[in-house]
Amino acid sequence: MLSVVIVGGLHAEARKAAVGQLLADVPGSVVLHHDLATAAAGTVVRTIRDVTGILSAGETPLVDDCACCALREDLVPELRRLDAAGTLRLAVVELWDSVEPKAMAEVVAAGGLTVTGVITAVDPALVLPFLGNGDDLAERGLAAAATDRRTVADTFARQLEYAPVLAVLDSPETDDEDRELLAQLHPTARQVSIRSGSRTDPAGARYPVWHSAHSPLVRAALAGFDVESAAAAQHPACALLPAEADAHGVSTLVWHRRRPFHPERLYEALEDITCAAARSRGRFWLADRPDVLLHWDAAGGALCMESAGPWLASLPDAAWDMVPPVRRAAAAMDWHPEHGDCCQHLVFTSPGLDREGLERLLESCLLTDAEYSAGRDAWKRLPPTFETFLET
Repeated sequence: MLSVVIVGGLHAEARKAAVGQLLADVPGSVVLHHDLATAAAGTVVRTIRDVTGILSAGETPLVDDCACCALREDLVPELRRLDAAGTLRLAVVELWDSVEPKAMAEVVAAGGLTVTGVITAVDPALVLPFLGNGDDLAERGLAAAATDRRTVADTFARQLEYAPVLAVLDSPETDDEDRELLAQLHPTARQVSIRSGSRTDPAGARYPVWHSAHSPLVRAALAGFDVESAAAAQHPACALLPAEADAHGVSTLVWHRRRPFHPERLYEALEDITCAAARSRGRFWLADRPDVLLHWDAAGGALCMESAGPWLASLPDAAWDMVPPVRRAAAAMDWHPEHGDCCQHLVFTSPGLDREGLERLLESCLLTDAEYSAGRDAWKRLPPTFETFLET
């Protein structure tokens, strides 16, 4: 059966280097790529190439004015066709710049194909600039649909944090702070070094500078990938968030409390909290919505917050059987005798992080002793400041 590895990332040079290395190192491999840059003309261009060059090219029309939707509908049939040929070992799906690997991995797996790896290619010297870039993708010509409202920063953050393997470009511009920031943002990732460029042999022919056929990147690409586990690791209720760290000028603050936020005070502090770190994420608890688990996701000075469903503590016992085991296990590890899994668990990562100032600001947003003692019925009567932001 054909193995499929997905390689993505907004860092185009790093992505192309990773794809080229896999193509050169794995005999019987091809690269399938959908170029969404042609979406303005109403089509997506598909190419399939091997180590010798392009084997085929074609177009597929947009679906509901959405290039990414066209990609979803075209990807699995093309992979099945390659699989049916029976002559290939590996299909490398090179995602277009802003396409996120989570959706594509789930599409491929749902199509009955075997995803053996998901890799995000990264240039460490570009991590902080991309995390700080609050531009809309549309402003950069990187939107995947007319309705695409994502930013460069939040798209890059999700690309980075979903993949269990990071193909890290060996860039001369990279310093210790860059490497430390990457490590703290995704501490569980397997990092594999890659190089870009080419060199000339004595006969004058140019060929890529890759590693051997048994390179760490090839092993990572064929190691196996669990789509369900990867999705669970991103869910705010059980996400594998970074731990406390402080090195080379980069810090990660893990802020965990068992008291809800006052909605008005949190709202007033949102801008300062959001801009305090290059990246912050996690789950939080709002007093006027005490039964709702809320997701915090900030990058590039912009914050996305949304409901992630009820806290387990607010569910009747009979409903627990309907909850995925990984969610129940995560809640059990963090269970409080009074509040269950209700909590604040936010993680902030950034160079030059003002940890003490940020902690003071967060603490000031919690309910006071008197407000807390008033109980849940009183909490629910607090001003619904986030009503226009959240749908529950």
